Amino acid sequence: MTSKRQKTTMHCELITLGKVYDLSFRLALNIRESRYKPDLIVAIARGGFVPARFLCDFLNVKDMTAVGVQHYAPGAVRMKKASVKFPLSANVYGKSVLIVDDVNDTGDSLFAAVEHVKTFRPAHLKTAVLHQKETTVFSADFAAFHVRAWRWILYPWAVVEDVGSFVARMKPRPKSLAETAARLKKQHSMQVPIRLLEMIMALQMPARIGTMRIRLSRL
Repeated sequence: MTSKRQKTTMHCELITLGKVYDLSFRLALNIRESRYKPDLIVAIARGGFVPARFLCDFLNVKDMTAVGVQHYAPGAVRMKKASVKFPLSANVYGKSVLIVDDVNDTGDSLFAAVEHVKTFRPAHLKTAVLHQKETTVFSADFAAFHVRAWRWILYPWAVVEDVGSFVARMKPRPKSLAETAARLKKQHSMQVPIRLLEMIMALQMPARIGTMRIRLSRL
């Protein structure tokens, strides 16, 4: 995602956990059809954790670890450069490795992870993502879905921090959940259920957002 898209109006797509499961299954089928058999899966933290775990299950891979790459702050704010924040701690020497992330946008995060893992001298190294955008300059070997029209992909594991950041930047501050939902739809093309919005706001701003009182129904 480029900085010019970090404006008040930015198209977003909210992905459900069920959709993530389906995309991960499709990704697993693509990997199986290629006959690539990873010995170990490396998730790019944090977005790659859930799809990587699904792939471990689908591909019968027992070993999974992670490498932490930092590129975006909450609310789709891109940092100047992707960098490895938490290095790989597992021994991947001589192994077939699959690096997994949720989305491949610019390619910077994936490239940083690949270059880092290469220094540990795996025998084979391939990459896989749920969504791959045309904006990338470093393509993944496997992608479950190719995104033609650019939008910010919002996954269930980043809903609170991203939607919370979008709402926090709204001026003037919304006065009700209904107004918040309407402005999210107008500014970000995002249909956020009121129930989910209640949970997000309760975690972000205890009991209130401006003059808006949040009433959570029994879980």
